Amino acid sequence: MKFEKRDIVLIAGLLLFMVGLMPFMAPVYAAMIVIIMYFGIKVYVGKRRELIERDVGEGICMECGAKVSNKKCPNCDSQE
Repeated sequence: MKFEKRDIVLIAGLLLFMVGLMPFMAPVYAAMIVIIMYFGIKVYVGKRRELIERDVGEGICMECGAKVSNKKCPNCDSQE
């Protein structure tokens, strides 16, 4: 979980969410909820990114969209 540029947008949104929670609960509890949400979102995005990178592998064929393995498309190169 490294810090990226788009995390600034996430932090700003969560701070606004925390301000919205403050009328309904103590600021300490609102801050705890926002911190848990931040790390939860970071873990979720990290897992999804790993899943996508694993699915893509070496790349995607521009003709049919299949996963490229060993620098060859299994669909397009088998037809030749």
